[in-house]
Amino acid sequence: MMNDIARCCENCSYDANRTAGRRSGVGLEIMDYHFISGELTMSVDVQLFKDAMAHWASGVTVVTTHVDGRPVGITASSLTSVSLDPPQILICIARKLFTHQAIVQSGVFAVNILGTDHLEWGMRFAGMIPELSDRFAGIATHTAATGAPILSDVLGWLDCRVRHAYDGGDHTIFVGEVMAAGATEERSPLLYFNRTWRQLDAEPLRLPVAAG
Repeated sequence: MMNDIARCCENCSYDANRTAGRRSGVGLEIMDYHFISGELTMSVDVQLFKDAMAHWASGVTVVTTHVDGRPVGITASSLTSVSLDPPQILICIARKLFTHQAIVQSGVFAVNILGTDHLEWGMRFAGMIPELSDRFAGIATHTAATGAPILSDVLGWLDCRVRHAYDGGDHTIFVGEVMAAGATEERSPLLYFNRTWRQLDAEPLRLPVAAG
């Protein structure tokens, strides 16, 4: 599991004539934005890229949606706030995953933010408990605005409808408008860093200077 990033270099220019829909679902089209550059000719070594990104600490979420009346979900760490007005977030989902196709088809998703007491949930939705065929087994869920499943007792949740879907290499970048949200009392978040599960230190860092 790793975070996904988008990078635009100073020497790149947008070629509007090459914008095209790549995939479509129910009212959803994934747009392919091409950038061109006369200077960049080589990509970074994949293993070096993975090693560098492993040192980016992130929270852990379960992204859920529904298809044909049944819930679908995966563990994901690529969550970013995009806009306050309107409230929007983005997630990045690998195209090879069934959850990707389910989001394309349904046009909705929910992000469930996990705490340290949800470690087993993070593992099961990441496919790390293969003997568990039903990832939602024993987990109470409810719905809010879109019908996407919201897991019980998570730290926070965001219920979204897809506003935009952009090509992101082997992933799709889904931008969701937040239709409903919720949060619980302060608890310790589940983290992922350097290829393993983590938690926050008990005490916050002491600031080197007084904050104004």
